[in-house]
Amino acid sequence: MSHANIPSIDLHHFTQGTPEQRAAFVKDLGEAYENVGFVAVKNHGLSDGLSADLYAQVKAFFALPQEVKDQYEIAGLAGQRGYTGFGKEHAKGRSTGDLKEFFQFGQTVTDGDPVKSEYPDNVQVNELPYFNPKAIEAYRTLEEAGRQMLRAIALFLEVGENYFDDKIHNGNSILRAIHYGPITHEPKDAVRAAEHEDINLITLLMGASADGLQILNKNNEWVSVTALPEQVVVNVGDMLQRLTNNRLKSTTHRVVNPPREQWGSSRYSIPFFLHPRSAMRLDCLPQCITAENPLHYAPISAGEYLDERLREIGLKK
Repeated sequence: MSHANIPSIDLHHFTQGTPEQRAAFVKDLGEAYENVGFVAVKNHGLSDGLSADLYAQVKAFFALPQEVKDQYEIAGLAGQRGYTGFGKEHAKGRSTGDLKEFFQFGQTVTDGDPVKSEYPDNVQVNELPYFNPKAIEAYRTLEEAGRQMLRAIALFLEVGENYFDDKIHNGNSILRAIHYGPITHEPKDAVRAAEHEDINLITLLMGASADGLQILNKNNEWVSVTALPEQVVVNVGDMLQRLTNNRLKSTTHRVVNPPREQWGSSRYSIPFFLHPRSAMRLDCLPQCITAENPLHYAPISAGEYLDERLREIGLKK
């Protein structure tokens, strides 16, 4: 098993850099997403202090008694807010549940936008008064970093820097706190997270608490990914792959089980899944359709696509 050679980029070069630095950032990001599908990003705005505080809250939540956590699993929300227990979610095309439990936070609309009617309220955890505030602070920080990343992607695609701005304003993004618990018996074919691609536009992953993330490279080899300190890993999701008619790659990835001697340890991870508003069209961009790359996908909205995928992974019936 080798380590993936994921390009590292500095978001300050885009947000605060010279015209030359901005142009280089756009080129490097676009080429990485065409070839690898993942980049490591520094100067993303998420402080070490906030990251540490949120991880402490996340560990405290998952350490609560099971009957307490179960109170925060709300029927009818398809796991999009609050708690989801172990084994409830599985990868597309699999029936074995992943060895994880998670808690999800969604968009908080504060500007009177009528899209608020589409979103359930976030689930408040009474036992931990700082859990929700720290999560929402991280949500806002990663949402802004993602906005800047999408502006650079838009420039690379030559659709205008602000192409995504109105489409992700009050978008249906999710911050997911994940606990991969200790493995207590032979898991057969179950893994912490089976091979999959993310549903959304892009995913911003705060450094996980342990190794385990792997991506499938062009040679069909699994390679390990570890975010360096002060970096977040940002990958392309299926919505962006679909919009660009496969020009940008939604890379297959997984979280493998640790060596047997580490089965007793937990792993924690906090990805931010950046989604657009449900009304956004994911119809392939005309400039991404060529004789060499003919049209791959039928027209669909982001909301329709999300609904389809939630059913495929077992969160929606």
